[in-house]
Amino acid sequence: MIRENGFAERLTALRMRKGVSARKMSLDIAQNESYINNIENGHGLPSLAVFFYICDYLQITPKDFFDEGMDDPQALGELFEDIKTLNDEQIQLLKGFVKQMKKTAD
Repeated sequence: MIRENGFAERLTALRMRKGVSARKMSLDIAQNESYINNIENGHGLPSLAVFFYICDYLQITPKDFFDEGMDDPQALGELFEDIKTLNDEQIQLLKGFVKQMKKTAD
């Protein structure tokens, strides 16, 4: 869960992971060029509608935005979409691979 002042930090981290400037993101979501910069500097919060535009722009869900334990929600979403195209045998193989990776990480 995001801390009280963590919204700006989370937005900055997700924007930087996407590799876009605050100015470009502001203009891409049809706001003035300093809009995202102002949010990231703690000078306000987006409206709910603009927050949804931000999530759409970042290709994440609002839930993903607030899940600080998820460093790269966009990549995880892309992976999930790819997994949905696999057949049952491939999914079982992937599941075994992931379990093995978790064991070696512990």
